[in-house]
Amino acid sequence: MAVSPDGRISVAVIGAGEMGSAVGRRLRAMGVRVLTELKGRSEESVRRVGDAGLEVVDDDQVLVDEANFILSIVPPGVACAVAERFRGPLSRADGKPMFVECNAIAPKTVRRIEAILSESRCSFVDAGIIGGPPPLDDQLKGPRFYASGPHAQMFAGLAQYGLDIAVLEAPIGAASALKLAYAGLTKGFAALGAAMIAAAARENLADALRAELARTQPDMLVRLERFVPAMFPKAYRWVAEMEQIADFAGEEGTGAAIYQGAARLYEGIAAEFESDLRSERLSALTRFCKQRR
Repeated sequence: MAVSPDGRISVAVIGAGEMGSAVGRRLRAMGVRVLTELKGRSEESVRRVGDAGLEVVDDDQVLVDEANFILSIVPPGVACAVAERFRGPLSRADGKPMFVECNAIAPKTVRRIEAILSESRCSFVDAGIIGGPPPLDDQLKGPRFYASGPHAQMFAGLAQYGLDIAVLEAPIGAASALKLAYAGLTKGFAALGAAMIAAAARENLADALRAELARTQPDMLVRLERFVPAMFPKAYRWVAEMEQIADFAGEEGTGAAIYQGAARLYEGIAAEFESDLRSERLSALTRFCKQRR
């Protein structure tokens, strides 16, 4: 693996979204050389990368050749495409960086990505991220990276550079499974809440539902107030994640249909949120969650 001219470790972050850019910023603040790419990315991504102070390298081969680790932190729907894209550059690299698959994907999908990259002979780690992006205050912990597979301990070395990494003594697929089980509960709860609040509002019963939750389920109401409105701008990213959770849940009768339904719900909410006209559903959800107690 390459070492930067000044002796620093080098990490390439693929995906300049909210999580990827914040992880890169945390690593850079702790002394790591952090590379990323911006080909075809939005103005928002360009701004994030600039704010995080990351080094832009828009040549995949150069990116691979100069990195010790590659962290793939992209929407789950494009995780396989990223692996396909880097298969060639990794195969050609003399010093192989470790490829760390950090996306919210099913164990079956992560094993497919491992197979895609197997001919490159790079080390591969399955990682699942639980929690929000690292905060600006470097003294505060960020999300936890759960890692599995035979090379997970090597990836855990990045813990000395500000990442919270927990190794699962388990094969490839375990870290992704844990991530999806957690997300299935938290993001699944937001989907159930949004569906039932909207249904109650259509029957003019939103106030009555809220009053009953305040009386008998106050903790649930607090979670709904927090998570439902915060979900609107993220819903587009959660569509593929719900589909991956459905895959993880299994066959018919094991709960998979719940998450296929959640995917369609988030798909609709994302379309409504991105529209210039605020939908009746989003208005009802917002009113429910912003009422004074």
